[in-house]
Amino acid sequence: MASQEDSFPRGGSKKKAHPVKAPQQPIEHDNLFDIPTEEGSRKRKRNPEQAAKNKRSKTEKKEPSKSEAEQSGILSIEVLSEGMRLLGCVKEVNNLELVISLPNDLWGYVQATNICDAYTKKLNEQVDREEPLEDLAPLSKLFQPGMLVRCAVSSLKSTSKKNKSIKLSLNPKDVNGVLSPAALKPGMLLTGTVDSVEDHGYLVDIGVGGTKAFLPWQKEQEYVKQKNKGTKLQVGQYLNCLIEEVKGNGGSVRLSTIQSEVSAAIATEEQNWTLDNLLPGLVVKAQVQKVTPYGLSLSFLSSFTGLVDFMHLDSKKTGHYFQTQMVRACILSVHPRTKSVRLTLHSSFLQAGRPITRLCHHLIGAVLNDVPVQSFYTKAGATFRLKDGSLAYARIRHLSQTEKSFKPEKFKPGNLHRCRVIDFSPMDDLALLSLKTSIIEAPFLRYHDIQPGQIVKGKVFTLRSYGMIVKVTEQIKGLVPTLHLADVQIRNPQKKYRVQDEVKCRVLMCDPENKKLLMTLKKTLVESSLPALTNYKEAKPDLQTHGFISSIKDCGCIVKFYNDVRGLVPQRELGAQPISAPEEVFYVGQVVKVTVLKSEPEQERMLLSFRLSNDKEMESTAQSQKKAMVKTGQLVDVKVKKKTEKGLEVSILPDDISALLPTTHLSDNVTNSQLLCYWLQAGDILHKVLCLSHSDGHIVLCRKPALISAVESGQDPKVFSEFQPGMLLTGFVKSIKAYGIFVQFPSGLSGLAPKSALSDKFVTTISDHFVEGQTVVAKVTNVDEEKQRMLLSLRLSDVSQEDTTASSLTLLSQCLEELQGVRSLMSSRDSVLTQTLAEMTPGLLVDLVVQDMSSDGSLVFSNGSVPGLVLRASKYHQGGKAVDPGQRTKAVILHVDTQKSEVHVSLRQELVNRKVKQLKKDTEHRAVIEHLEKTFAIASLVETGQLIAFPVASHLNDTFRFDSEKLQVGQGVSVIIKSTKPCDIGLFLAVESSVKKRTPALPSVAPESAGQDPGVVSELLEKPTLPIGEMVTGTVKSIKATHVIVTLENGLTGYIHASQILDDVSHGTHPTTTLKVGNPVTARVIGQRTWLTHKLASSLIKSIILFPICLCANSELEKNISSDPSTQSSSPTEKLKQYFPGQTVVCFMRKFNVIKKWLEVEITSDIRGRIPQLLTSLSFKVWCSDWQSSLGAGIQIVCPIDRPRVSLSHRKNGTKSSLELSLSLSLPLSLSFRTNPKMKSKIEDPEVTSMKDIKEGQLLRGYVEAIKKAQAQEESLCLCSCLFSLFPLLLMLFHLSCPSRVNRKQNLLYLSFLPKDTGKPDVFPESLGLPPRDQERELLSNQPKKKRKLEQEEEDHGASETKKKQQLKEKKEKKQLMKEKKEKQKQLMKEEKEKQKQLMKEKKKKQKQLVKEKEKQCQTKEEMHQAKQKQEDQSQPHREPGAKQKQELQTPSVRPGEKQTKPTEVPRLQLSSGFAWDVSLDTLAPAMPPREDSSDSEDEEASQLKKSKKGKELEKQEAEKELSRIEAALMDPNWKPETADDFDRLVLSSPNSSILWLQYMAFHLHATEIEKARAVAERALKSISFREEQEKLNVWVALMNLENMYGSKETLTKVFERAVQYCEPLKVYFQLADIYTKSEKYQAAEELYSRMLKRFRQEKTVWIRYGAFLLQRGQADANHRLLQRSFNCLPQKEHVDVISKFAQLEFQLGDAERAKAMFETTLSSYPKRTDVWSVYIDMIIKYGSQKEARDIFERVVHLSLAPKRMKFFFKRYLDYEKQHGTAETVQAVKEKALAYVEATGTLAES
Repeated sequence: MASQEDSFPRGGSKKKAHPVKAPQQPIEHDNLFDIPTEEGSRKRKRNPEQAAKNKRSKTEKKEPSKSEAEQSGILSIEVLSEGMRLLGCVKEVNNLELVISLPNDLWGYVQATNICDAYTKKLNEQVDREEPLEDLAPLSKLFQPGMLVRCAVSSLKSTSKKNKSIKLSLNPKDVNGVLSPAALKPGMLLTGTVDSVEDHGYLVDIGVGGTKAFLPWQKEQEYVKQKNKGTKLQVGQYLNCLIEEVKGNGGSVRLSTIQSEVSAAIATEEQNWTLDNLLPGLVVKAQVQKVTPYGLSLSFLSSFTGLVDFMHLDSKKTGHYFQTQMVRACILSVHPRTKSVRLTLHSSFLQAGRPITRLCHHLIGAVLNDVPVQSFYTKAGATFRLKDGSLAYARIRHLSQTEKSFKPEKFKPGNLHRCRVIDFSPMDDLALLSLKTSIIEAPFLRYHDIQPGQIVKGKVFTLRSYGMIVKVTEQIKGLVPTLHLADVQIRNPQKKYRVQDEVKCRVLMCDPENKKLLMTLKKTLVESSLPALTNYKEAKPDLQTHGFISSIKDCGCIVKFYNDVRGLVPQRELGAQPISAPEEVFYVGQVVKVTVLKSEPEQERMLLSFRLSNDKEMESTAQSQKKAMVKTGQLVDVKVKKKTEKGLEVSILPDDISALLPTTHLSDNVTNSQLLCYWLQAGDILHKVLCLSHSDGHIVLCRKPALISAVESGQDPKVFSEFQPGMLLTGFVKSIKAYGIFVQFPSGLSGLAPKSALSDKFVTTISDHFVEGQTVVAKVTNVDEEKQRMLLSLRLSDVSQEDTTASSLTLLSQCLEELQGVRSLMSSRDSVLTQTLAEMTPGLLVDLVVQDMSSDGSLVFSNGSVPGLVLRASKYHQGGKAVDPGQRTKAVILHVDTQKSEVHVSLRQELVNRKVKQLKKDTEHRAVIEHLEKTFAIASLVETGQLIAFPVASHLNDTFRFDSEKLQVGQGVSVIIKSTKPCDIGLFLAVESSVKKRTPALPSVAPESAGQDPGVVSELLEKPTLPIGEMVTGTVKSIKATHVIVTLENGLTGYIHASQILDDVSHGTHPTTTLKVGNPVTARVIGQRTWLTHKLASSLIKSIILFPICLCANSELEKNISSDPSTQSSSPTEKLKQYFPGQTVVCFMRKFNVIKKWLEVEITSDIRGRIPQLLTSLSFKVWCSDWQSSLGAGIQIVCPIDRPRVSLSHRKNGTKSSLELSLSLSLPLSLSFRTNPKMKSKIEDPEVTSMKDIKEGQLLRGYVEAIKKAQAQEESLCLCSCLFSLFPLLLMLFHLSCPSRVNRKQNLLYLSFLPKDTGKPDVFPESLGLPPRDQERELLSNQPKKKRKLEQEEEDHGASETKKKQQLKEKKEKKQLMKEKKEKQKQLMKEEKEKQKQLMKEKKKKQKQLVKEKEKQCQTKEEMHQAKQKQEDQSQPHREPGAKQKQELQTPSVRPGEKQTKPTEVPRLQLSSGFAWDVSLDTLAPAMPPREDSSDSEDEEASQLKKSKKGKELEKQEAEKELSRIEAALMDPNWKPETADDFDRLVLSSPNSSILWLQYMAFHLHATEIEKARAVAERALKSISFREEQEKLNVWVALMNLENMYGSKETLTKVFERAVQYCEPLKVYFQLADIYTKSEKYQAAEELYSRMLKRFRQEKTVWIRYGAFLLQRGQADANHRLLQRSFNCLPQKEHVDVISKFAQLEFQLGDAERAKAMFETTLSSYPKRTDVWSVYIDMIIKYGSQKEARDIFERVVHLSLAPKRMKFFFKRYLDYEKQHGTAETVQAVKEKALAYVEATGTLAES
């Protein structure tokens, strides 16, 4: 339009003529696609000049006719195009779509994803979360029928009948996308949807790119009250908005929804509308340009032209329009291509935002006669005038049955026709008619016309798996479910019904709103002449009708009728005779005839009966009288009639009265109840049976001895008033719920035992410990007579008596008596197998033949005479015998399983060769458990082998046991004999004396738990395995210190040891760090291992030992795995032969054992070693410092082998053999194991393999292995007194020694530490105060001559014929000297010849390896020279005398390899001041004996004895002082434990203190012993009393912290799930959230909070904690949304508190201004909430200014509150001013308070 104005600046007439020509161009352009014009164009190409003339002439002729046709035509699907903007009316609102009524009898649909982008985003979030979002409103709340909406055509889809369906979009981007920000002007009327809810209003999506629209709170309040029923706007809500203000060239606009302004909005020329951006729904002022028979042509906005068809003229003014008339019109549609505009003059569209009120017509479906024609339109249809004066419209296709039969002359104005109202168009305000005969005569026009119970006819449309679809009319289709295709169920309905077959159905249910129709084809229902029951009000008593069974319950049958009406047929009304199993008599879908007994329409309940009135009269009155004679609590005799699933149907003797004896009521023992029901047959008679209940002619019996005894003794209250708290009553479990158990008593009354009162232990799942019908003893804890309720307790502490032995023995005797009763029943049967089983008793010795061995390792026997008899001996009971099939052997019967026809036997010799001995009553014996049942255990006495039985449970309620409390086969127990003679089944009766006297089963035997199926183990043993050498692929599951766990593709688990990861491992590195969790790995199988796990005794884990292909050298890949001895299963001795003393091996640190003081290392997956702490270095500093903390688990170290040995370690969870090597580290190691590669040169010590390698005078190095008393040595006095003080650890390195004598015959080596022999300083420091060597010689010279002769003869070993005394002394001397090295010498002597060749080869290999290593380490000659020089320096102590040993002891900072220039100047070790060993009782005792025998002289010995007598008391006093010092140290409150033993003592004294347990865990964690810390936590959870909930929670939190830091996600999840079960769940959730937050695992914390919001959505603390978390993370917007969500979940009364808490969080962590706004908004709605005022004041004082605080106080003190509250605020105001104000402000507050008091007093007086 702007371009036209520029071209024609003057001349109004030309300007008006131009728009008329403009639309012609697109019309011609459209005609180019028509076939006739294409032909014409082809012809014109041949003669261009003639074509131009023809074109002009044809267009001139066709223009008037085409414009006339366009004006007379109405909208149709053919005219529509994608992108066309229309005004529509919401007709229907469904769950996921809207049905929109369009102009001219069109309609379309809008999907939920085409509302707006924000609503689509919410829908996607809901789909992702798989749960409904709280802030996502359904379409029914966002849209209401009659609402006018602007929409755009998104697509036109063709249907099967060549029709098109119109898909619309309400998205503002599709509707208002033609607008630009610059085109937005104030006063424009736009539509939009709520995009988000903000603090002060709403962000509205108007669909204009680059523009943000905001709707303030003030502008939407009126709309909310009037249109939205007082509820706030929600995301996706459709709005008609008026632009109030435009800012930033359209960048932001402010909207208003005030209805008065919106309704009065009119589009004006100042708003610069164009044909490109003109929108439907705009109200304009127009002028009539032309009046035609088909409508009007209007001009509006000075230059636009539009059409009004005949359907949208004002009915009151039709025929009165004239040219140039001014009217108000509303735009209906704008075509995007032709730019044609259609308008309406209906008054309902002239006020924007007003909904259409008339949506339906009251005559829909009615057939009307003699309806006159109002007018006829050639290509559109005809209008008719109804009797009420309103117009109706019929499209041209509805004017006749077919197109050929249509005659236009019949529809002249005034002609009368018969028609039917088929629909109503809200947009046209016209009723829609049809003159088709088929529609007029159709019985049903729409779903509303069909009523339940009505007979309909239709045609089969299609067959589906869920039923058959029947076509009733063109618009109505119904479903016949598979259940209703016939009276009986048919498997192949396609054989009976075919498409287009006519069927006759009866309507079951019709839902017109959702267009659902259910029908039935059951012949009985369709042809029934009885009245159809369609509502509960029609159900009168004694009414008989047909129905079908919809479900079968234990209580009876549910019968369903029409319109979803249903009723219950109780069990007593199923037939004339009682039916205990309705599912056996009736089936779902069965058509039945019922009689109405009772109906309650308000509750929609109905009671029915299958027994018709005639059948009821047939019931014998005599039978009823007989049943009435049986009273509750009466004992009767019964005869078994037949078995059912519920139990036994019996007849009460002698009157033959029918009754039911349930299976669970046959015995107090659940197992025996099943057994008795199995062996009882029809005709068997049972005596002394209790009548438990008698109601409505149905009698239920009970045979439980405990209940019978209670009734006989009168311990059965009959009425509720007799129940008193504290009573102990016997009953049975009636039903089990999640919250507890209902216990019923013989009188029929019942009570509830809550879950917390079922056991003294924590019960997770009730059904695991109790079953319905189980006998229990209950204690009444609470009685509510008004509500007829009582609470019970089943705890053993409440119901058990003091003498549990008697009760347990009674249960055992009763159980065995019932088993004997079963045997007597079996002996009366005809079966040989049954009689044989009855004759077999425990303890019977039988001869058997081995038949086969089953997969679980048990032996199966046969005795040959009885077919089908199975005798079985488990692996434990084979007694270690190796038997073959066919071999005969003797066995002892342990137990006979009569239900499975299986006999358990044992081949153990102690049972087969048992001794028969008379047992005395009440004597205690040791026994071994041989067999386990659920209620008792069979054991054998250790002394005699006789079999006994003792009860497992001590009470009827004793059903809960931990796994550690359960008995196991092979376990040792202590029992007390209670019967001197065997019972009827051959067992002595006994009871267990004490649980503490139990001993575990033998480690070599896998324990069999009670009730364990041996087949489970066999199935697990048959898991697939992999052949050795096969290449496999897998994924790294977890990485440990010394190995990597791999999950293979077939589900198996493998592990790779650290030694198998890399070929070349540098020292001090971790090979396992080269792999990461989740990485794929290719490996080769080199072994396999299977063992029983500790957690589940019946599960087997197969671990495949792998060798990683991707990380190993080619030599390892190509070698033959099967020939590798390391991969073959060999004995420990064979594997040990690969290692020899002195060999250097590469090992990996596993852990440091703090208690044993050694380092545990691993060489391979099955070879381990240990390094004592003293063998790690020569330095005391290394021994005493915390050197192990610097080492990480899995680090590689190199050390030589001291001596190899084999050790088998047995564990409770199976047998696992491991090889252990005793290793010693090489001496030149520095204080850390991370050595410099250049310093790895070995000290050149001489190789010592035998006595031949040692010569006198040679310098040697070694360590002190043991210290013993030397009786015949000249240094005994000095040696014994020194060693116990200098070497308290009894294991010490000595640096240098010199052999003084070598005795090769006795393999003895005499060493010397004297400085003159070694060239080094004296070993013993001067601080010991020992006499010099010369004084000792003087003492020796003063000895008698005999003594000196003896010493000379000791030196001469060749003299063998001396006196007897000398020989005895020589023998004693030999024994004492031989003790220390006896084992080592023997081993060396035996293996010297065998390993001599092997040692030589190993030496050569070792030398070659050393040369290679030196070449690698020293790349240049200079480096080689430096390495040799360092090697010489390290070997310097061998060549140079000095005091290097003592320097190392005194100054640990000097390394062993450093050279000492002045050895004589080295200070001696002063033990008293410089170093002190920890003194203990163990080190005090050995210091005394050496002083008694320290001299060989008789005089000195006597004097020494005298001195010892005199000093006895002094020594005792010193010892007592030392003991008191140690005790005082232990009693010191500041004393801290330092070892595991110290912690064990502490936790034993205070087992409920969580602080001690946590310190114990921290102690292990400090030593990086994670598993020990976990074990301590588990001990703590078992030790802490269940009443100490907070203490247990502390341990759970510590354990979760441990798993979070050192464990995996799976282990943490398991601990968390356990903690939730044992503690209050919400506390555990909070603790885990804090753990995640502190460890910066924010994603996990958010997921946990999401779970908490689902589970604890009613807890406001969860919302507050989550809000604090979000604010800490800086997610303020998420926190705002969370607050809004909380309002939808929390109760209304909690909202103010939550807002207050969130406001406080905003003060602390977020925006203070927002916090103030939240407080202000809350206080404006709740001005009398003094608690909110108080919190607000606190926050302002803390985070605001003094001015703001005074303003708040001023507001508060002027409120109209209670005097007590006002006094509180005045006091706070006064305190504030005293602290922060001046004297004037304080006086001002006082005056205000005085004024308030005076004003209050004045009001009170008035």
